[in-house]
Amino acid sequence: MPPVRPFTVQISDTTLTDLRERLARTRWPNEETVDDWSQGLPLAYAKELCHYWEHDYDFAAAEARLNAFPQFLTEIDGLDIHFLHVRSPEPNAFPLIITHGWPGSIVEFLDVIGPLTDPAAHGGDPADAFHVVCPSLPGYGFSAKPQQTGWGVDRIGRAWATLMAQLGYDRYGAQGGDWGSMVTSSIGRQDADHVAGIHLNMPVARHDPATFEELTPFEQASLEALATHQKVGTGYSKQQMTRPQTLGYGLADSPMGQAAWIIEKFHEWTDCDGHPENAVSRDHLLDNALVYWLGDSGASSARLYWESFAGSNMGEISVPMGASIFPKEIIRLSQRWASQRYTNILSWNELPKGGHFAALEQPETFVAEVRGFFRLVR
Repeated sequence: MPPVRPFTVQISDTTLTDLRERLARTRWPNEETVDDWSQGLPLAYAKELCHYWEHDYDFAAAEARLNAFPQFLTEIDGLDIHFLHVRSPEPNAFPLIITHGWPGSIVEFLDVIGPLTDPAAHGGDPADAFHVVCPSLPGYGFSAKPQQTGWGVDRIGRAWATLMAQLGYDRYGAQGGDWGSMVTSSIGRQDADHVAGIHLNMPVARHDPATFEELTPFEQASLEALATHQKVGTGYSKQQMTRPQTLGYGLADSPMGQAAWIIEKFHEWTDCDGHPENAVSRDHLLDNALVYWLGDSGASSARLYWESFAGSNMGEISVPMGASIFPKEIIRLSQRWASQRYTNILSWNELPKGGHFAALEQPETFVAEVRGFFRLVR
């Protein structure tokens, strides 16, 4: 069995100096010709972020936030995988692997790990405690970058099952959103003998045409939002699923290019009332961008789209499943649509506030939803 090696984020003076110099030398495009975000991240806000990142952002505090929980590396299927592993002080805690997506990272979960692992210290019931495993997707953050093709959703799902076995967890739960939802669903399909249940905050399934003559108001609104997204919001995914390498040259060379590429999605996909910082703090936005920059993850993270869009298995999943549907999520399924793929739905909640980055935007709600589902399958 490959060894599990401790890992610590260390931002060297050379890396920090280089980042600041690149920020100072940013070559700016001309200003957008609209007074909204319809052409992308507005120039004035981009310059504001750049100035803050160069002059006011506390890199030592960011490093401390990233190192607040134990981190490790281990080799799985020939690739070094980075992960947080936070054991609960509660002896009967339930193992849980949680997975981010794009353009997220482990930063998404830093505010929920404490309540999940030690509920008693956060006003909760000790019976709800989890041992939390939080990996970085291959090619993201501090995980290694695949050097050959084949690292799509299903291979990652197998790797995560291997990781939980290596850590000694014979029975566990899995949670995820975005690509994390796809990976978590794959775990449910491939490792049903060991995964007790899966919780998703963006379940993915085909819409059922048989329902289209009798749509509920929720379903009608969901289809309208999806049509708008497909019309004006999918340029990023088309680029990443077809030419991730070409995109990578710009993202690897310009920290503001990398930050703009991902922070624009925090405007579009959060429940932010017009500005991303209404939903996620500026420091958290830049913490997440920093993880992409430190890992030089522009091309390698985008490559997951190239690997997975055409080849993900959308087959039936029969392990117990729970879902939390936030109103500003990209894809919002109804339970009857989801039930065509997830055949054992135990809980289904439609929440009043929040978006794609649920753990960052609504950490208390996220924790409550995860606890609520896993009470049913522990």
